[in-house]
Amino acid sequence: MRYRENTIRTYTLWIKRYVNFCSQQHPIDANEQQPERFLSFLASERNLSPATQAIALNALVFLYRDILDKPLSLTLAFQRSQRQPKLPTVLTCSEMAALLAQASPRYLLPMQLMYGSDLRKSEAYRLRVKDIDFDYSGIQVWDSKGGKHRRVTLARELHHSLKVQIAVVRRYLQHDLKRPEFRGVNMAYALARKFPNGQFELGWQFLFPSPSLSFDPDGGALRRHHIHPSNLRKAVKHAARQAGIEKEVTCHTLRHSFATHLLQQGIDIRTIQAQLGHSNLKTTQIYTHVLQMGADGVTSPLSRLTNQK
Repeated sequence: MRYRENTIRTYTLWIKRYVNFCSQQHPIDANEQQPERFLSFLASERNLSPATQAIALNALVFLYRDILDKPLSLTLAFQRSQRQPKLPTVLTCSEMAALLAQASPRYLLPMQLMYGSDLRKSEAYRLRVKDIDFDYSGIQVWDSKGGKHRRVTLARELHHSLKVQIAVVRRYLQHDLKRPEFRGVNMAYALARKFPNGQFELGWQFLFPSPSLSFDPDGGALRRHHIHPSNLRKAVKHAARQAGIEKEVTCHTLRHSFATHLLQQGIDIRTIQAQLGHSNLKTTQIYTHVLQMGADGVTSPLSRLTNQK
């Protein structure tokens, strides 16, 4: 069905947990209330967030609809998670500068793109050379969360670094093409049919390639994949420690900081919504709450007392 590897891994995990919850009973033999009990258990006993509970529900829907051919009822009655979502962690401009200053040279450019172009971690490491538009200073993001495409801004300050990175990709490709067993970069099934030679062309290569070739788990072909997601995550964590930032910093913190800093600059929230790729404006409005609860929002009454002295 051409699902992404992360989705396959996540659905497999939740289906295993569901089978264990059913005492190893085959799901097709479980009664109709078992999915409801499982989802309620996640909320009441495990205290999972609404987002995590929704992922578990999606896994069960896939299991019963696409594997067992026994779709779940549209009126599932289960306890919804009541955990309130946390406000996003946001770095100040000075903290962001310190973070980037401590970044490993190998991962500096991906980090700059995650912050400067509001990219998710997966969007950054899956970028291809052809996605960079120097003429209009933009980046085309394909098949992102929810299968959506969008265009985001590209800081002109990164043009030179990106051209250097593309030259690195070109050297990798020239070296790889000398190996007869090399099968090019991995491409989605439909794209591979539409562009049969695309896997050997520079434009389709990953912008941030792995330093070593590897065998594709789907077919065993020798290819050059992108950098490993965990390495990018670790690089952000390490840079935060080196910079002495006490906040919990993840790759997504850079994206949160992008949106908040644009709001501080007075950019219209609808523009920010389009940049982030949010379908619902309410999702973007969470960043206004960050500002309202901080120094740019309500003034503490203690400050008024202090100023009166």
